[in-house]
Amino acid sequence: MSLGFDPARLDRIPALLKTKYVDTGRLPHAATLVSRGGEIAHLSCIGEARPGEALKEDAIFRIASMTKPITSIAFMMLVEEGKVALSDPLVKFCPEFSDTGVFVAGGGNAPFLTRPPAQPVRMVDLLRHTAGLTYSFQERTPVDAAYRKTRIDDFDADYTMDSFIAALARIPLQFDPGAHWNYSMATDVLGAVIERIEGKPFARVLQERIFAPLGMADTGFQVPAHQQHRLTDCYAFDPKEKMKLFDSGERSRWAKERSFHSGGGGLASTLSDYHRFCLMLLGGGKLGDTRIISRKTLALMTANHLVGGGDLTQHSVGIFSEDENAGVGFGLGFAVTLDPARTGIPGSAGDFYWGGMFSTGFFVDPVEDICMVFMTQLMPSSTYPVRREVKTLVHAALDD
Repeated sequence: MSLGFDPARLDRIPALLKTKYVDTGRLPHAATLVSRGGEIAHLSCIGEARPGEALKEDAIFRIASMTKPITSIAFMMLVEEGKVALSDPLVKFCPEFSDTGVFVAGGGNAPFLTRPPAQPVRMVDLLRHTAGLTYSFQERTPVDAAYRKTRIDDFDADYTMDSFIAALARIPLQFDPGAHWNYSMATDVLGAVIERIEGKPFARVLQERIFAPLGMADTGFQVPAHQQHRLTDCYAFDPKEKMKLFDSGERSRWAKERSFHSGGGGLASTLSDYHRFCLMLLGGGKLGDTRIISRKTLALMTANHLVGGGDLTQHSVGIFSEDENAGVGFGLGFAVTLDPARTGIPGSAGDFYWGGMFSTGFFVDPVEDICMVFMTQLMPSSTYPVRREVKTLVHAALDD
């Protein structure tokens, strides 16, 4: 079944991944799933999950920031139920931020000098990364440095949801909410808001509202002991050796119980599970007989919410301001293609996507009825343009 693809052109995907990345030692492995109209058109697994073990279709991967769209969907389910509004201020649910100011000066060995924000952080700011929060790895400002000093975004730090919020609220915002776009821990804060609204652990909310209804049986914040053999090794880029082991599947931190569940980057999942999540998105919020959110809510989430319009190159004050993000807007949890010509890669206006720190990625193209999920395990994700290349090859394989 070709599903409107040229099979020979789809075969270029594993060929490229094998010859350019896996055989050369740039990536440890690569798994790709492409579907159209809900039917799988291509599935390939290349390389080794662990030394001497071939990558299999049921391998478990750390998906890092591909957690963000899932958390965002869970939050919008609460919006649909009238439990929270996009315009609600963060302090309504996290009063710890009542005295959080905007950075003026200081940091390091000097105390921060701050001023009151021009407007409060709102729920919509958390969803679209305009809250004034950041990540420590950006390494641009004294605020980023404070994140590193407090280990606020370190998964191995001993935080609970409440102590995380308390610690984060003591660090100034980088800018007035709504003034700029900055990739940040905003989705982790959303996870804490969800937990407080629902009055139950955030991990349980995701399990009950998304994973169980969609049949995502292998997705969660902790890989169970009886499934740990399926968890791949994970690597970090090394300029000399190309890859160095970052997290062993056999002794993984993702197999340990945690006190803090990161809504911005803590999940592990599989090719099949995340594909089911994508199929729900392609279905306008519904998979089979299971509706997660409404079609209109998803349309709102996949519209461009950058203040005043424009793309990430115009709004970002940190990473994602690079030229390759021309023509890309940002919605409520997803990047959105505004102008394929400006992105420089084949695609459709209105397709939406995101990726993770370990070079995983997905996209949903409603115009062409396509879902794509790509899994590997190499950080940082900016090391190689592999996700852009795979998206190019998927759209180049269309034959109808």
